[in-house]
Amino acid sequence: MYTLKSLPRVATLALALSLASPTVFAQPVFDAPANGFRGEVVSRGQNVVPGSDAEVIGRQFVPGQQVTLLRGDTVLNATPYVVDAEGNFKGKVAIPADAVPGQQPVIVRASQPSAAAVLSLRVSPNLPLSGQQNFNQTSAKLVQGLYQSAYSAASNAVFVTAAVGRPPVTQSQLLKLDPKTLKVTAKITPAEVPGGKGGAVFAVYGVGVDDANGNVWVTNTRQDTVAVYRQKDLSLVRQFDVGTVPHARDVVVDGRHGKVFASAAGEDHLSVFDARTLQPLEPITLASGVDDKKFVPMSLVLDEAAGKLFTVSIGTPEAAVIDTTTGKVEKVIDLGNSISASGVAYDASAGRLYVASQGTDNLLIVDVASGKVLHDVPVGAGALNVAFEPVSKLAYVTNRGAGTVTVVDGNGKVVGNLDGGTFPNHVREDGKGNVFAVNKSRDAQDPKGDRITRISTRAN
Repeated sequence: MYTLKSLPRVATLALALSLASPTVFAQPVFDAPANGFRGEVVSRGQNVVPGSDAEVIGRQFVPGQQVTLLRGDTVLNATPYVVDAEGNFKGKVAIPADAVPGQQPVIVRASQPSAAAVLSLRVSPNLPLSGQQNFNQTSAKLVQGLYQSAYSAASNAVFVTAAVGRPPVTQSQLLKLDPKTLKVTAKITPAEVPGGKGGAVFAVYGVGVDDANGNVWVTNTRQDTVAVYRQKDLSLVRQFDVGTVPHARDVVVDGRHGKVFASAAGEDHLSVFDARTLQPLEPITLASGVDDKKFVPMSLVLDEAAGKLFTVSIGTPEAAVIDTTTGKVEKVIDLGNSISASGVAYDASAGRLYVASQGTDNLLIVDVASGKVLHDVPVGAGALNVAFEPVSKLAYVTNRGAGTVTVVDGNGKVVGNLDGGTFPNHVREDGKGNVFAVNKSRDAQDPKGDRITRISTRAN
């Protein structure tokens, strides 16, 4: 039998410590995981720029989990977020003033039980307002829910669409404006959808003019279709059946070839119609050059003289060139640094395509012949649509998140960054030196929203 006195000195010390101290077990590196974890994290904020805050929201986490955000080795939230009983959490992250704009990967680390996810946090470029003194701007308040506009040379009028809220949409109008005074000269509310719930109407979103036949075409995005109205008095010419164009977005009219093209956003094709008979024609399928991906068309722009139609894909970084006579896709252009492309414009004199991308907050200037991206221009959060004005040879980009209209020349230089009001949505040129920009409002009381603004250079 051993006694403490009979043990060697080292052994005696070790035994004494073991008796005096509680047993300590190291936490396993691979502890119990959150099996079946489906948590996801998104960032919120229309304009997350260096030096601002981003709201971070988590869903489908395990109640009680503690969540830490890391960029590299840096912890972004000093105090971990705690997931509530519904599996959600919410917090704010400070974006450093020296943050580089772009899609920043952030590791989302959860414990008790362990899990991980990746948040793609978009930091947008912060362009100060500039160049206002070089532009004429005339603005008018219209109706709530403005979406798009189109200028008719034959009628010397601007047609504007408006729709408010989510389905069932009961408030929508097609407006006809005097382009000089911006006064409304005619307006209509679309008809109710037969059998529709809650008094839903054929709400209007996209718009294109047919000066050869005196019509104006609109897209009814919520009803997956299109409609035709008379330019003169906005009387209905034809309402196409529900489902004719899935999630119809843009519509343009090729008066020279007598065709109408509408983008089926969410699908991989363009719907085509005969502009005179209003009969559907063979659709144009758009095949993506990206493996296992779909070319999802958004905005459309025409070069009538050359018989070319251009569109961009929100699902892939691509643009397509289409022969309007044959309906054949001539080429698909790899855009490179483009996420969620939505806006497109064309400079026929230089053969250049202008592409606005919401996910990368940029304007790409592309040489169509070579397919080469010539300039990649940061313009602001949520670059949504773009118009090329041929008199001044400037491109105008509406940045919905930043609340600006950025003006860019053919060399990729920003020559103006104008206040676009609340949620700039769309811009369209008239071919005479003017562009018409429309924005949406936060609500019916928003004084800076639901406006149309005519913009031109001082030289014009």
